[in-house]
Amino acid sequence: MKHLIPGFILLLFMPEFGLLRGQCLDGDFAFQHGERLTYEVAYNWGMVWVDAGEVVFRVDTLTENGKQMFHFDSYGESYKFYDWIYKVRDRYQGKVERDGFLPVWFKRDTYEGGYVVNNAYTYDWPSGRVFSTRENSDMPLSLDTLEIIPCTYDVLSAIYYARNFDFEQYTVGQKIPIRFLIDGEFFDLYIRFLGQENIKNRSGREYLCYKFSALLVEGTIFSGGEDMMVWVTADANRVPVMVEAKILIGSIKAYLTGYDKLLKDMDAGE
Repeated sequence: MKHLIPGFILLLFMPEFGLLRGQCLDGDFAFQHGERLTYEVAYNWGMVWVDAGEVVFRVDTLTENGKQMFHFDSYGESYKFYDWIYKVRDRYQGKVERDGFLPVWFKRDTYEGGYVVNNAYTYDWPSGRVFSTRENSDMPLSLDTLEIIPCTYDVLSAIYYARNFDFEQYTVGQKIPIRFLIDGEFFDLYIRFLGQENIKNRSGREYLCYKFSALLVEGTIFSGGEDMMVWVTADANRVPVMVEAKILIGSIKAYLTGYDKLLKDMDAGE
């Protein structure tokens, strides 16, 4: 149940750097203003699966300083019935310029079992820098300035960046790299394309999906390695339908339970 949002969305990516480095997004996107995705997160310990919480992703648009931007907002929480065991209230927000898909601002506010983390990044792409503020239950507020290279993403903008991969151009087993910034550190990881597979959600609906594994960062929840599997719809939306991952104790699954205002209407078979 710990780390509902990062545990679900850290499907993040040690690359063959020459493959995609420098190719940021420009043009069409797999999402639009008003999109809303909802997931139920289940935790397994031994033989028992427990529905532990919910995660929601929202997309809005706005204009700042004459520039069109996406505003991403994701929040996750444990069900109140389980709060006495381990209370989780996580929120991640980010702004990204539509032109070139450049992150502009990112904020993380998380409460997990009494442990608090607050991080924020402000990007200055002309100077190649990002201004960072960080604090948590073990560390007082700190300020830092970091050097960045093109196509560097925070954890939230990286998710939406990855949804735009054209999996048809990859061969089974091929690695797709991405660089992201989290907790003041840079990571160069990858996802590995595993082909297509039909997958059913909890309602029994079947989706044709692209399947890939993700290299995870070793830490407090993951042991590292390609221990996460992700299925995204093999259509223009690239919606994650199911995610499953091994963690240090047990495993977790996230199931798509609802969606609204997708780019293409899946119910109409588009």
